[in-house]
Amino acid sequence: MAENDIDRNAIKDEVDQIFGNRPKHEGPELYQVNDQSSIKHVIGVISGKGGVGKSLVTGILATELARKGHKVGILDADITGPSIPKMFGLSGLHVFGQGDKIIPAQSKGGIRIMSTNLVLENENDPVLWRGPMLMGALKQFYEDTLWGDIDYLLVDMPPGTGDVALTVFQSLPIEGVVIVSSPQDLVQVIVGKAVKMAAMMNVPVLGVVENMSYMECPECGHRLEPFGPSHLQEIVDEFKVADLGRIPIDPKVAASCDAGTFESELPEGLIPEAVSAVEA
Repeated sequence: MAENDIDRNAIKDEVDQIFGNRPKHEGPELYQVNDQSSIKHVIGVISGKGGVGKSLVTGILATELARKGHKVGILDADITGPSIPKMFGLSGLHVFGQGDKIIPAQSKGGIRIMSTNLVLENENDPVLWRGPMLMGALKQFYEDTLWGDIDYLLVDMPPGTGDVALTVFQSLPIEGVVIVSSPQDLVQVIVGKAVKMAAMMNVPVLGVVENMSYMECPECGHRLEPFGPSHLQEIVDEFKVADLGRIPIDPKVAASCDAGTFESELPEGLIPEAVSAVEA
C-alpha cells in the first residue's frame, strides 16, 4: 500500500483513544521462540469481523503449503473461538508437556497445531478468560511450544481489532497478513479497518481473499451469488491491495471441516495466488 493512502497519525490517535496512550517505556513485549524451535516466516490471517471464513483460509494455506513440501505450523490465536483442531481431525485430543515446554498436536499431513481446544479438558467448555489470561495463553503458545523447524507459522487471528489481535501484531514477528472478506456490503467497511490497523503496525498486507464468493449449480454449472455480487475488485481498488482469489461455497468442503477430514479432501489449487503471496 502506498504511504500516501493512509493517514497514520489519524489512525494512531484513534487507536490511542481506544486502547490508551501507553508510555514509551511500557512498550509491547516481543515474544521469543524457544531454543528448540526455529520459525522462518510468521504470517497472520485476519478479518475485520467474525464468520467470514478466516480459519478456513488458514487451513487452506497450511494444507497447500504442506503439500508443496514446506514444514508448516498453525498457532490458533482465536483463543475464545478456536476451530482449527476440529477441521484437522484433532477434536478431543490434547497436547502434553515435555519439561516446561508443550509438544504441539500434529495433523495427518504433518502440520503442527497449537490451540486452546487442545488444552481444555472439554473442548465444548467456554473460555471465560479476561485480557491478561488471553495474552498469557498467546505468549505461552508461541514461546513454550516445541515447534521444531518450521518454514511457515500461520497465525489464525481473532476477528476484529481487539486486544489479542493488537498483541499479535505487536509481539509476534509477523511478516505479512492475508485479509479475509466476504461479498456483503458491510464487510468492505470492516476490511478497511483491518487494512488500516496493519498499516499502523507497519505490517504488509499480502492481499485479500474473498470467501463465500459464489456457488455453482450442481445440475447445470451456472454460477450463483447467494450473498450478492463480489466486492473484491472494489476492495482491491480502494485499498490498493492484491487480489488473492475467490473461494466458492462448497458443501463438500464444509462437511469435511465438520468431519475432520478437511486436510485430505481439500481440492488442490483453490487459492493459488494466496499461497504464492505467502511464499514470496
